[in-house]
Amino acid sequence: MWLTWRAAMEHALYGESGFYLRERPSGHFRTSVGASPLFAEAVLRELVAVDEALGRPDVLDLVDIGAGEGGLATGVLAAAPPSLRRRLRVTAVELAPRPPALPGEIAWSRAAPDGICGLVLANEWLDNIPVDIVEQTVTGPRLVLVNVIDGEERLGGRPGEADLAWLNRWWPMRLTGERAEIGRPRDRAWASVIVRLARGRAIAIDYAHAVDDRPPYGTLAGYRDGSMVAPVPDGSCDITAHVALDACAAAGESAGAVTTALTTQREALRALGITGRRPPAEQAAADPRGYLRALARSSEEAELIAPGGLGGFGWLSQSRP
Repeated sequence: MWLTWRAAMEHALYGESGFYLRERPSGHFRTSVGASPLFAEAVLRELVAVDEALGRPDVLDLVDIGAGEGGLATGVLAAAPPSLRRRLRVTAVELAPRPPALPGEIAWSRAAPDGICGLVLANEWLDNIPVDIVEQTVTGPRLVLVNVIDGEERLGGRPGEADLAWLNRWWPMRLTGERAEIGRPRDRAWASVIVRLARGRAIAIDYAHAVDDRPPYGTLAGYRDGSMVAPVPDGSCDITAHVALDACAAAGESAGAVTTALTTQREALRALGITGRRPPAEQAAADPRGYLRALARSSEEAELIAPGGLGGFGWLSQSRP
């Protein structure tokens, strides 16, 4: 069966028995949440800052979109001090069934709630929102069709006018053979988050690229069992593509965001106290156990902020007062 990549990804990832309805993500790829509980600690610091900026409301929301197995929400809830935990309303947003071991305090939902007052975090969510892929030809962009059985590709028709306008603004192609991933569905998804944010901050974290540095042949990839594989949309693997976070930022502003910051995970986490700094060598003699604990922590921090790894993720932060 030949489909556009967007339709094929939708079926492979979220259709009946789709990858994300069937598989545990932690078994296939490593995320910041799974790499270290220090990531949840950093998110808690961000949540505390948002709480203070909002004047410590009676109910403070934490919404984790694309929650996977609920590890981030669970970690933040466990680390929160009692005075904050009593006011927290935690919602994990995910299409898969609720994990049986998830704390009862965490609501499990297929969609983000309305009227959020607090912090929304979307960690590696936008990259799994299906997108169409186009290829530049001598007569202009053409949609790329894919066979869902074996991943073979061929060219289809011309994209619609709205998609062509998006490409012209956010991902212009110049040479025959270049490819682009049309990010309009991700823009709409992110705008829907901002619309649901009454007060507070929303953060999207993903591998990303900017309009002046788009990859000329796209970023489509598949992952299975911790390894990169061919992105065959048959439901057997994760299928992902990097995110045009700058386009999402513009969509968020159109939806009501009043502040925008685009940075990297490395810089964002360093601002939240994740530095990767090694303990002083003299501590090894004075407090060997403490030194080993500090050394292990610095190693975990270093992985979270490594420029060529997790630290290279883009962070889009937008707020509404």
